Amino acid sequence: MKKFITFSIAAILLASCGSEPTLDDLIADQNTEAIQQRKTQLLNQKKELENKISSIESYLNENTKKKEGVLVSIAAVEDTLYNHYIELQGSVDTKKNITLMAEMQGILTNVYVTEGQKVRKGQRLARIDDGGLAQQIEQMKVQEQLAKTTYERQKRLWDQNIGSEIQFLQAKANYEAQQSSISSMQQRLAKSVITAPFAGTIDEVITEQGSTVSPGMTQLFRIVNLDDMYIEVEVPETYIASVKEGTDVKVEFPVLGESVESEVRQSSSYINPANRSFKIEIPVENKDQNIKPNLTARIKINDYTNESALLLPLAVISENQNGEQYVMVAENLKEGDNGFNTAVAKRRIIQTGKTSNNMVEITEGLEKGEMIIVEGARSVKPDQEIRIKA
Repeated sequence: MKKFITFSIAAILLASCGSEPTLDDLIADQNTEAIQQRKTQLLNQKKELENKISSIESYLNENTKKKEGVLVSIAAVEDTLYNHYIELQGSVDTKKNITLMAEMQGILTNVYVTEGQKVRKGQRLARIDDGGLAQQIEQMKVQEQLAKTTYERQKRLWDQNIGSEIQFLQAKANYEAQQSSISSMQQRLAKSVITAPFAGTIDEVITEQGSTVSPGMTQLFRIVNLDDMYIEVEVPETYIASVKEGTDVKVEFPVLGESVESEVRQSSSYINPANRSFKIEIPVENKDQNIKPNLTARIKINDYTNESALLLPLAVISENQNGEQYVMVAENLKEGDNGFNTAVAKRRIIQTGKTSNNMVEITEGLEKGEMIIVEGARSVKPDQEIRIKA
């Protein structure tokens, strides 16, 4: 308490002598109200100084520009090959990726392959118990042989005009019926043997040996061939005129870190009304067998090519209050003092085309060889003198 009284007296004495207490004195005196007033005073002084400094800098910059010109860099407009790409996403598939089903009722008596095994087209994969069909066919063959013998005898007699025509026709019909029955039974018997529809790899053995299987319901094997891979992509209908069969495509596989060149193999003639898109099919070469079904792919479709396009960085293009796009160009280039060339800045209204990778195609307003302002383009005004960096 005595300390507080001492500092207060000191502050009063200083004030009475006409000198303002220091900030340390106010803090030591714990005079919160005075400290707050001092803070406000200092902030006002700070703002006043900043305004003065800003005015000085503005004056100096303006006078420097008027005297020496704004320092900029320029570049010549050149024509170049320009390929524009649509970027989409798809997944890999193969037409040779199927699940084999049982085609007859019975017990799976034999499984001849294992998972991961490579098989050739037509190779036997499994067998289903035929339920005695083989024996029935053998019996029917005996009946067929008898019907054949009877038919041949009746034919010889009929050729000699011996016997009735009806006997000959009955013998012929009986023989042909036996042949048809045997053929039908052999087709049923063939369904008891499961064969590979194409060369590939047994990706999965779904049903084990000894299981009872049903036609059209029991899955037996999954067989996959990775040679004929493709990607199916949905493309917005706005590109239907530019994306068609033969269009160049770049396919990237982010997971593998690989990319391949391809082209559109097939373009759908139907537009999906739900999302206003059409499908395209892109074949993918798979030499190393690394590309698998359902692998994610990034697709870049070359929908536009210009062999002599004028390209500019997006950063140098501005827009006026009327919505027109423009660039600043350098005209009347002259040799200047101190190693700097001089020119006059001019505003040029332009028309732009397609954009990619921060570059835009200029379709109207510029000619090859003209000099555009690159660095400092947004700080110059029309008809202003500029200095050009070497």
